[in-house]
Amino acid sequence: MKIILKSSAVLFSVLVMSCGGKEEKKKEGFSVDRAKTTTEQPAPTPAASDVKPSETIDLTNKGVGPITSVTLAAEVDQEMAKKGEEVYNQMCLACHRVDKKFIGPAPKGILERRSPEWVMNMILNPEVMVKEDPLAKALLAEFNGAPMANQSLTEEQARAVLEYFRTL
Repeated sequence: MKIILKSSAVLFSVLVMSCGGKEEKKKEGFSVDRAKTTTEQPAPTPAASDVKPSETIDLTNKGVGPITSVTLAAEVDQEMAKKGEEVYNQMCLACHRVDKKFIGPAPKGILERRSPEWVMNMILNPEVMVKEDPLAKALLAEFNGAPMANQSLTEEQARAVLEYFRTL
């Protein structure tokens, strides 16, 4: 019994020593020395693609959907804006914060960057907009592929939300 115990202890010690203590040194990869050319290149100019889609200004695009024309009065219709705020708080607040980027873009100042028709078409027709409208496609990519959910709002509700956006 003592021989088996001693043999087991020796075997275990040998096993432990054979597994530990080896440090694997990283091999250096090969390198290539190349002569550098000294041609000067002009400084890059900021391209239109350097601007985030959420910051792009395009007031001519009306989007894809049922809305082809929206006339905004000089004064904000406060009653309609209040209804729009209620709809926004109920249907949109889960993904949009008024003045900061969240899951979706912030609506504050949206009418300085987009046409009223585009905004309403995005509210009413988001699935088609992200398939067919280049700006909506770019926004989808900017916001990590999180598509805007169709909340099935009526044109009247969408118009009220648009009026609320005018107050932001």
